[in-house]
Amino acid sequence: MRWKDRTYGYFADCKACRHHLHERSPSRPKFYRDALGLTLTSEDPYAAIFDVAGIPLRVSTVPDFKPHEHNVLGFKVPDVTATVRALRNNGVSFNIYEGFNQDDLGIMTPPGTTLQVAWFNDPDGNVLSITNA
Repeated sequence: MRWKDRTYGYFADCKACRHHLHERSPSRPKFYRDALGLTLTSEDPYAAIFDVAGIPLRVSTVPDFKPHEHNVLGFKVPDVTATVRALRNNGVSFNIYEGFNQDDLGIMTPPGTTLQVAWFNDPDGNVLSITNA
């Protein structure tokens, strides 16, 4: 593909890389590797890079970073309940939000759907989620 050829798009042969921001946290690589089970592929003073199903997740260090209150990273999984249980066994705590009608595990299932979502925080306070959609 030539760069100027838009037949396939400029990024047709590219793989996306997800960037995720953090304040420097000594537990960052441990949490993503040990609690979430992601493979650490490299680490330097600026970032830790993990493999997420073949897509690199670059967890970058940003001084004075303040986490957002909304979900910043989600993982689609085939079985939300089993994943929540496994993550809880690895020390992950799930967030309970008022009015979301979550079950005892912290999983929200909107009425009349099979959608399931559960939220948790990483050590820097970023909100992450798992879902089946």
